[in-house]
Formats: sequence, structure tokens, C-alpha cells
Amino acid sequence: MRVAVIGAGAGGAAAVAELVQVGHHVTLWNRSAQTLAPFIEQGGVAYEGVLGEGFARPALITAELQQAIRRAEVALVCLPTISHVAVARALAEVGAHTTPVILNPGHTGGALEFHEAYRRASGGPVPPIAEFHTLTYIARKYAPGKVTVSGKGKFLRLGALPGGGAAAAMAKSLYPASVQVPDVLNSSLANLNMTLHAPGCVLGAVWIEATRGDYTFYVQGMTPGSVRVMHALDAERLAVAKAFGHELLPLGAEMQRYGTVEASVRDTSDLVAAISSGEANKRLRAPDSLTHRYYPEDFGHGLVPFIALARAAGVEVPTADALLELGATLTGIDFRARGRTAESMGITGLDRDQLLERVRG
Repeated sequence: MRVAVIGAGAGGAAAVAELVQVGHHVTLWNRSAQTLAPFIEQGGVAYEGVLGEGFARPALITAELQQAIRRAEVALVCLPTISHVAVARALAEVGAHTTPVILNPGHTGGALEFHEAYRRASGGPVPPIAEFHTLTYIARKYAPGKVTVSGKGKFLRLGALPGGGAAAAMAKSLYPASVQVPDVLNSSLANLNMTLHAPGCVLGAVWIEATRGDYTFYVQGMTPGSVRVMHALDAERLAVAKAFGHELLPLGAEMQRYGTVEASVRDTSDLVAAISSGEANKRLRAPDSLTHRYYPEDFGHGLVPFIALARAAGVEVPTADALLELGATLTGIDFRARGRTAESMGITGLDRDQLLERVRG
């Protein structure tokens, strides 16, 4: 398959490593020439970890989006969710109206926002759109031209908007671990990063600033107090999902299904033990400042759209509301104004039934 990987961060680099390795024709695009420079200089992506150790040479590495997608059968968007609107607009500008788009990941409301941004930019046509509930890899770039992949998703929720069948079919072909779910509310409400990161980033803020993140977020950051807040937020997530007709797994069980909680763990409700057991995450450091991507991504593009979905469902989410308020106070950022809002998702004023009709057609 001809795949345009959109984004040269850790997720995009990991995708290049795996997709080239299994024989796909891959192009790599990033808006920043500086980010691409190490890959261009060495002619590809060096990688290590669960994908093995090696070097992947994509067919093209470019900062020109038109070149990257010229003959692509699918655009795999591997960028932080805060970049989705900009990428949707950029794809619309180059006329990629029929190129299926897979958001890897979509997180909360990603497909809805991407569709709305593309529709506004194009004035009409929108490509087929599907989303994964989370990134297909646990990966970090510790060196500019090399990606370390410490884990790969064993189960991926795949949601598609109406008309997104072609994107979903390609997603399943590229990632056989994906299972298509009834709609993008199911995939969006399975975004566990919001549930993990928002409490940890609020309750660990002093330690983040004092140590510049010199502790393990998923081990030392998993204390009894912090996971009590996670349980409360997770209960709200499950309640909103249920209001839309979806019975989702609790946080620990969903992480085990994905692969970041070890299969040997029997009590996944004991989040301190369960989360700290995960080999893929256990060495990952905490955010190094209050400007780390976890804040705009998991507050502005996690909690904000989650609260919007909760409002449509008629479910109160006081823990999410409190965390969002505290996150805004900590960082000085008005996430409600700058995040993924009901307006940016194109769902302003929709109630539960109208929203379900919107995502199911």
C-alpha cells in the first residue's frame, strides 16, 4: 500500500519503521524542515525496541505536502491532536478530497474536529475519515534521527465517520490489531491518555516543576491518592459512554487489552500495581515542565471535548470540570478557548440523539 505518514515525531517515525519493514511504499511528511533534517541527512529512520533494531528508508522524505500525498492511497496522521486542525486545512488546500485519512490517534473528538476543519477549508468535499482511540505505538525520540519503540498496541479501537469505510478498511489492513467499533464516540471515549495524564499532571505539578520531570510518570507517579482521582475521572468517562449506548472497559482493563498493563495482572482495578507493572511505560519520564504537550493535548484536546460530549449526553462530570479548571490555573492557559470545543467539532447545540445520528448517519 502507498502510505503517506503525516508527522515525523515519535509516532510517525515508529510508523515509518514498521510499515517500511513489512513492505509498504511509504512517504514521510512534516511541516518543519528542521524536524526532517536528521532523517533526510541519514536517508531514513533509525529504530530500536519492540520492532527490532534497524534502519527504515521511506521512498520520500519531504516538507512539501503535495509531494507526500501525490500517489498515496491513504494519509496516516501521526501527530499530536493539537495539530489536527492545521493538517486538515493543509490537506484541503492541496485538494486531498478523496485520499482516506486515518487519525493515529484521534483521541477525544478527533475525527469530528478533523472533518469540521476540512469541510470549512474545502468548502465542501471531505475525505473518508477514521480514527484510532490511541497511538498504535509507545514511542519516544531520544535522538533526532532515531525512535525507540517500547510497545505496540495489541488492541486498537477503530471508529469511522459516515462515509469513512475506505479509511477504516485501510486502517484494518495496516494494523490487524484494530477492531472497528460502532462509531467515533466509542473510540473517542476510550481515550485513556486523558484519564491517565490529566490527574497526574495536576497532582504532580509541584514535582514536575521542582525536578523537571525527573521521575517515572507511570511508576513513581502512581500513588494511592493520584489513582483515586483517576478512578473518579474514569467513572465519569464510563458514564458518558453508557449514556451513548457504549459499555467500555474500565481504565486498567482497557490498558491491559491494549498492552500497557501486563497480561499477568489479575486485579486491574488496583491501578497503582497494574499501571506500574507495564513494561512499555515503566521507564517513561514525567513531563519536564508545565508547557509539556500533555497539558495542551490532554486538557485542551482531552478534557474539553470530553466535557462537551458529556454535556450533549446530559451527564455531570465534576471531576473533569475540576481538573480542567486546575490545569488552566496551573498553566495560565484558557483551555476552553484554545482547545477542541463543541464548536470546533461541529456539534454545538446537539443533544444525545442528534449527536448519535451525526456519527452514525
